[in-house]
Amino acid sequence: MQQLADRVSGWFVPAVVFVAVAAFACWLVFGPEPQLAYAIVAAVSVLVIACPCALGLATPMSVMVGVGRGAQSGVLVRNAEAMQRLEEVTTVVFDKTGTLTEGKPTISAIELQGGATVEDVLMLTASIEQASAHPLANAFMLAAAQRGLRVPVASSFTSLAGQGVKGLAGGRQVAAGNAKLMQSLGVLTDGAAHAADQLRAQGQAAVFIAVDGQMAAVVGVVDPVKPAAASAISWLKAQGLHVVMLTGDNAVTAHAVAKLTGVDEVMAEAMPADKLRLIQEMKARGAVVAMAGDGINDAPALAAADVGIAMGTGTDIAIESAGITLVKGDIRGIVRAITLSKAMMGNIRQNLFFAFVYNAVGVLAAAGLAYPLFGILLNPGIAAGAMSLSSVSVIANALRLRSLRLT
Repeated sequence: MQQLADRVSGWFVPAVVFVAVAAFACWLVFGPEPQLAYAIVAAVSVLVIACPCALGLATPMSVMVGVGRGAQSGVLVRNAEAMQRLEEVTTVVFDKTGTLTEGKPTISAIELQGGATVEDVLMLTASIEQASAHPLANAFMLAAAQRGLRVPVASSFTSLAGQGVKGLAGGRQVAAGNAKLMQSLGVLTDGAAHAADQLRAQGQAAVFIAVDGQMAAVVGVVDPVKPAAASAISWLKAQGLHVVMLTGDNAVTAHAVAKLTGVDEVMAEAMPADKLRLIQEMKARGAVVAMAGDGINDAPALAAADVGIAMGTGTDIAIESAGITLVKGDIRGIVRAITLSKAMMGNIRQNLFFAFVYNAVGVLAAAGLAYPLFGILLNPGIAAGAMSLSSVSVIANALRLRSLRLT
């Protein structure tokens, strides 16, 4: 929008100079006595009243006020262009963990496999999870702390994107993750598969724990859905937007959460590269995509989306990859951001309209077209006041955004 105003100004200024010269010539040839005085007054009035200050103010004033209004409501705009694109969004994509859910997982069940004890499972898993940035890691460390277990420091640690973690804790090889991780390590999960399916059907994440190459337990981790998730998604769908959940979690768990929140489409078991590819495919099909996420694995997709929306409670890299950040991870901030975007872009269009019409009418009046009909010719002083009034009208209209009610 600002570039549009700049392009218009690029044509507007030479056009005004031409009109000023033409007015000078017409008054000098056809005007009443003293012709030279009238010609100078008309030319100077045209130049003064047509100063494109209002055009220059139209966009940045609305953006400044709109961004400030968003900050008051917990919507931090890092890139003003994102607000313009947000108005055009047709598809909203959500990550699950930490975005639609609280991101504060807790262990709800431990199904032991083999001869391991609950204490051993929690202690060893918490040991390797200490170095992990994944939200599920906190669940194991919290459970170990609640039981008063002494957690050893892992002597090695490896994080495998989209699969889990593994490491050496207390002299034992420990792995925690999904079935893909167990398969890659050659750990048999046949006996644990049924228990995992039951946990997933309840909307819980199932984490396989292996110790020294043997299945030790299946742990159910529950991450409550954010209270406002269902209402926010309902609002988005009422606006005609397509809502998608894009998660690395298991499909059964993802569909259970989708049922609770009302999500239209689920894309599960997606690794970071898959998320990036799927966002690019949506855009290639003509969708204007907004992506909301909070984790390291969401960063590429957030950067690739037309509008990236990061949870303020998420990782720094996710926040840096997004154009908009929601303070405290409040999912209702997406509703507020879209409402603000539409109001802000409408306000910019109003400002540009005021500026164009005001300048067009003002230039014609200053050139003396009203003189034959009404005997009125603007002098440069009145023209200067009228020019200032056009800027004031644009500023006053932009300030209306301060009282905008964001749902």
